[in-house]
Amino acid sequence: MAFLNGFKKNLNRAGQSIMQRTGASDKTADSEFDEEYTRFKTLEKKAEKLSKETKGYLDSIRGMTGAQIRIAQTIELFYDDRNPMGPGGNEYKRVVEKLDAEAKTDLDEAFRTTVMEPFGRFCSYFPEVNEAVKRRQKKLLDYDTARSKVRKLIDKPSEDPQRLPRAEQEANMAREMYENMNSILINDLPKVVELRVPYLDPSFEALIKCQLQFAQTSYEQLEGIRHQFPPEDENDRRVDDILQQMRGLAICGNF
Repeated sequence: MAFLNGFKKNLNRAGQSIMQRTGASDKTADSEFDEEYTRFKTLEKKAEKLSKETKGYLDSIRGMTGAQIRIAQTIELFYDDRNPMGPGGNEYKRVVEKLDAEAKTDLDEAFRTTVMEPFGRFCSYFPEVNEAVKRRQKKLLDYDTARSKVRKLIDKPSEDPQRLPRAEQEANMAREMYENMNSILINDLPKVVELRVPYLDPSFEALIKCQLQFAQTSYEQLEGIRHQFPPEDENDRRVDDILQQMRGLAICGNF
């Protein structure tokens, strides 16, 4: 019986919704709710995008450090210990392996704890809010259906004198249920929007600090092996010489 009652309600709601879309029935409007709900949906879209992009950032860092290791492993194939650049290649491999390990431990843990998890918790509230909005919409459809029924009985009275009072009582009950839920949402939606401050502000600061720490560590580690390579002016001359030799080869065009 409960299933049948629920099915009948859903059927009535669907019919009422179709009639409202075609203009065959009035629809209750609430500009205050619409404004707050629009703000919430804007926040939801931006927050979910931010949560996705922060995960993408961590994935990108892992991809970058992994690519550095593969580059170092390939460079190692070109040099041996007798080559002047051999020690530099070995040192570079050691450094990037260390950076990759730190990215998987220190950066990963700090970034997840202070950035990704808070963003994820914040976004976890959205489905609950959307479910409450769906319940409100159902109560609104019930109320509009009841109002429509009353209006029809007023325009075309029934032979049963009790039908109109019963319909009016049902409409009043439906209105109370709708208005109660509507008031709760109008009160709570701004609170959800304001939660972005205690969640996002410290996480944004942590995001910057994590990036800064990783960048500083990477710079310090790579700066430490610069002495393995010729000075920049000498290096530039060597590159120019090699390019000039390549231009002289018959298999190479001008570039």
